[in-house]
Amino acid sequence: MNGGQPIIEARNVVKSFGDVQVLKGIELAIPSGGITAVVGASGAGKTTLLQILGCLDRPDSGEYWLAGRELSRLPEEELAAVRNRQIGFVFQS
Repeated sequence: MNGGQPIIEARNVVKSFGDVQVLKGIELAIPSGGITAVVGASGAGKTTLLQILGCLDRPDSGEYWLAGRELSRLPEEELAAVRNRQIGFVFQS
């Protein structure tokens, strides 16, 4: 990292779908100014993690931060504003 806070951070992020726990206490810190890849086997939770970090979904528990701001407890309207102003998506086709 460049000595400052990470641009994206996840702390103990947990997400389940029914009885299937997809994310099990994810911890990560992504520095600004670089490129980060998320790799893993099919079904490992990559898409779920990216949906949470992109403010498209919420974790069952844990926190996620963008530029020093904790987002997991924001009301939906504020979360949508963050998503629309600060996050860009490139969807695969």
